[in-house]
Amino acid sequence: MSEHLPQTFYLDPEVLQKLGDLELVAREVVEGLRVGSHRSPLKGFSTEFAHHRQYSPGDAIRDIDWRVYGRTDRYYTKLYEAETNFDCYLLIDASASMNYGSGKVSKLEYAKFLAASLAYLVLKQRDSVGLSVFDSEVRAYLPPRSAMGIILQIDRLLRQIQPVERTSIAKQLHDIALLMKRRSFVVLISDLFAEVDDILAGLDHLRFDGHNVVVLHTLDPYELEFPFKGTWRFEGLEGEVPLTTQPERIRDDYMASFNAYLEALRAGCVASQVDYTTVDTSRPLDAVLSEFFFRREATLNGGSAGARL
Repeated sequence: MSEHLPQTFYLDPEVLQKLGDLELVAREVVEGLRVGSHRSPLKGFSTEFAHHRQYSPGDAIRDIDWRVYGRTDRYYTKLYEAETNFDCYLLIDASASMNYGSGKVSKLEYAKFLAASLAYLVLKQRDSVGLSVFDSEVRAYLPPRSAMGIILQIDRLLRQIQPVERTSIAKQLHDIALLMKRRSFVVLISDLFAEVDDILAGLDHLRFDGHNVVVLHTLDPYELEFPFKGTWRFEGLEGEVPLTTQPERIRDDYMASFNAYLEALRAGCVASQVDYTTVDTSRPLDAVLSEFFFRREATLNGGSAGARL
């Protein structure tokens, strides 16, 4: 990471788990980041295109409409209407594989902390948050609203969910897109255990409908690094056949396949203008969000998308 990244803090996921109260967790994370003193990384997405005007020296290069330049051979910048309040949808994958955790905190528990913290931030901005929890189908859906009580509902809904073995992310993204009434900010929190082409098709549907999309690809460190030693029996969490093996024998193949999968996802998201981030669930939540917000601000100012946190 860049030396210019903001200082991060201390909120280890196991510490958050001991706090118990999800609203308290969200408040501790967000207030600690002090994002309120800066332009929010979740603002700037409800702007609507208004019109063009001819480029003038001093205008931001990122606002040039290159398609218009290609047709006219002249530089024009895009002007937008002022920001309005926006809807943020949090899409949480609650399928069986999300229950995995090599430590004390599962991917699903970590996803809950992420969702609550983002909800708290959006609500503090006086914007609205909606929620969808899914596995093989949409298990719960809450339309956007601006009441802090949605954080408690996130906790309650995820405790009630009895996940099924398999998920169908693409179908759920298509179905959720049909429920959205206006252009929104969409955050998908999932381990994305599905075919890459299917995932990208679902994300493309959201982008085609005009939504701004963030993917927080939530993975356990053992999935990212495969540090197993000795003889292990690997149980499939979504219906796969169990495998007994010595992990050292398959680690190179696993890492090659896994990294190819990550790269295909990342490249597909970049091509579709989806903001993609790999999240390691062993990392302190405030560190992850601080780096995510910093990188997002840099991206909005002309940087590139895609990172591992």
